[in-house]
Amino acid sequence: MYQNYQIRIVFLLAIFSVLIISCSPQQEETRQPPNIIYIMSDDHAYQAISAYGYGLNETPNIDRLANEGAIFTRACVTNSICAPSRAVMLTGKHSFVNGKVDNVQPFNWDQPNFPKLLQAAGYQTAMIGKIHLDGSPQGFDYSMVLRGQGNYYNPEFMVNGSGKWERIEGYCTDIITDSLLNWLQHKRDPNKPFCALYHQKAPHRNWKPAQEYLTLFDDKTFEPPSNYFDDYKNRGTAAKEQEMKVDGHAQWGHDFKMIVDPNGDSTGFMNQLKRFNQEQLDDWLAAYTPKNEAMKAQKLSEKEVALWKFNRYIKDYLRCIQSVDDGVGELLDYLDKSGLAENTIIVYTSDQGFYLGEHGWFDKRFMYEESFKTPLLVRYPKEIKPNTKIAKLVQNLDFAPTFLDYAGVEIPEEMQGESFRKLVSGETDEWRDAVYYTYYEYPSVHMVKRHYGVATERYKLMHFYYDIDEWEMYDLEKDPTEMHNIYDDPAYADVQEMMHEKLTELRKYYGDSDEMDQKYLKEYLDVMEQRRQAREARQ
Repeated sequence: MYQNYQIRIVFLLAIFSVLIISCSPQQEETRQPPNIIYIMSDDHAYQAISAYGYGLNETPNIDRLANEGAIFTRACVTNSICAPSRAVMLTGKHSFVNGKVDNVQPFNWDQPNFPKLLQAAGYQTAMIGKIHLDGSPQGFDYSMVLRGQGNYYNPEFMVNGSGKWERIEGYCTDIITDSLLNWLQHKRDPNKPFCALYHQKAPHRNWKPAQEYLTLFDDKTFEPPSNYFDDYKNRGTAAKEQEMKVDGHAQWGHDFKMIVDPNGDSTGFMNQLKRFNQEQLDDWLAAYTPKNEAMKAQKLSEKEVALWKFNRYIKDYLRCIQSVDDGVGELLDYLDKSGLAENTIIVYTSDQGFYLGEHGWFDKRFMYEESFKTPLLVRYPKEIKPNTKIAKLVQNLDFAPTFLDYAGVEIPEEMQGESFRKLVSGETDEWRDAVYYTYYEYPSVHMVKRHYGVATERYKLMHFYYDIDEWEMYDLEKDPTEMHNIYDDPAYADVQEMMHEKLTELRKYYGDSDEMDQKYLKEYLDVMEQRRQAREARQ
């Protein structure tokens, strides 16, 4: 009997030990909701991330997210322009639903967004960097946002909607990174899960590199894309009438950094350099003056000038990205050293893609691949296996519901995106077979015509409207650079019918219509007319 009593005591002690272990701090930590860091750069083309394999540059720190997590190869946006893309990301709703269809319309911060919902669930939230949405940010315990587009050198920031803009000396990319790290280390409550939106201005136009990278790539000549000298045959009016050609629309001063152009005329670029401090200005002039003078002395042919312009553009663009990658590296090092890496979801993406000379262009806006697709890399060690590759059509519409899913927060019915949590973890491969796209900002800068469209994994159908009525369709498997419009090609009659059916289905599903297009067109034209009248009154 005594022996049975001993056995019973040993058994109870074992159970008690298991209970103690299960309630240990280490186990308690695993039950904590994950932290979320959402890194978004502005206009960062997927072609300029070395993990995507284009060979333009090296981004070892961003690549770590692909090597240690997942890389998405067909991630895309719903509206390829800055402010509307950010509104979609926050709200999980298409532009025509959240109301921010272009860079002109106001954004309604009063509507639900995922940071507000995370706040209500106990998260501490921060927004640091560029948001480019008018009004005071809602949903953040701490915000430090750039003024408008922001300046690369000595930019102004507003903290917590104070209404006061403070100039901070230094390079914008570095300031944003340092401010994020300062918030993580000193300003957040370590007892709460956090969500930080870490938003870089770079590499947005007009691509002013940091002092340490002013001469990076000086010893290299880049070959332009094969369609850099595109003549736009087999395409419609929209591709021909845009105003975003590297050789033709980019400016000697603003874009190519010449104080005096090859014709001997002042470009006005010196006015931009007035905000530099003396050290910054000295370094800038020391780097660019010899390069500019050497170009002018060569007396280049028209084609050689076009190639020089491409190289000046791509080098400055990639130089800006080098600082962004440095910042990602500093963040990853901090997460490793602080023990936060395991329970932190890190996303790296851009507000849209960008043209790096494809079709001869810079900028974005079109539904063609380079601006429609966007980089997306996600690391979360607890659920995502290293070197995961996802080829499904994930959109920026899906970020809000995905973050809420990870946090265990109910996803509002009004959000139109889908959580890709189970997709990226490998629990399922079921996903949408088509995505919907809209673009509204015309007539405006770069003159990209209004259009909407639908894309599947292989095909794309677009309708350009307002001052034209034209359709374009592409077979991305046979024509990945979208050089041949196959709309009305008899060989694709069945595909064309299928794509029209998908377009009709998605417009109905998401709540878009021709009437909606006309509504936003009228509002846009009214605002532009008001601005024109205001300019005339000032004059």
